[in-house]
Amino acid sequence: MNFEWDDHKSETCFRDRGFDFAYAANVFFDSKRIIHEDKRYSYGEDRYQVTGIVEGRLFFVVYTLRGEITRIISARKANQREVKQYEDSISNN
Repeated sequence: MNFEWDDHKSETCFRDRGFDFAYAANVFFDSKRIIHEDKRYSYGEDRYQVTGIVEGRLFFVVYTLRGEITRIISARKANQREVKQYEDSISNN
């Protein structure tokens, strides 16, 4: 997979949350990751949410596809609701 992101946003994520987008990109390699279309707003592009495990911790990443490139828009540790959704999903499969 090929990734890209805004370096300033990645640096802000690192400063505020302790990890950058390069680290968060590892969610895409979780074989049990969950992907949903992000329909919260009209962004002018298709956006997706992926939830997956990186080094034992669940992360939530918003991204879009630009051709063959996956562009990370935001990333954070998953909240309790997202952890439950992930756990429910993998227990049902």
